[in-house]
Amino acid sequence: MRRVLGLVLLGTTCAATATFAQSGGATAGLSAAATQVKGAFTTVQTLMYAICAIMGVVGAINVYSKWSNGDPDTRKSAASWFGALIFAGLAVAVLQGVFG
Repeated sequence: MRRVLGLVLLGTTCAATATFAQSGGATAGLSAAATQVKGAFTTVQTLMYAICAIMGVVGAINVYSKWSNGDPDTRKSAASWFGALIFAGLAVAVLQGVFG
């Protein structure tokens, strides 16, 4: 019984593979999708840089406000803000490398 089931699954897999290999539609569809993603990534990259800039300005104002008021956790706030900016910038760079 197991042998018959295995042969049926193998035959179905081979038939599906042959169908996809002959159609060529899957390859054309994947190529079109890749082109659309690469085309849209430029807009997304610009948006991500704008978000990073807004994060930088808001974080700098927050840190300056804490520093002016003499808050004891100013150093922690500045470190977390700076770390978030580094992470966001690296995320944009990595995504640019992937989707280029």
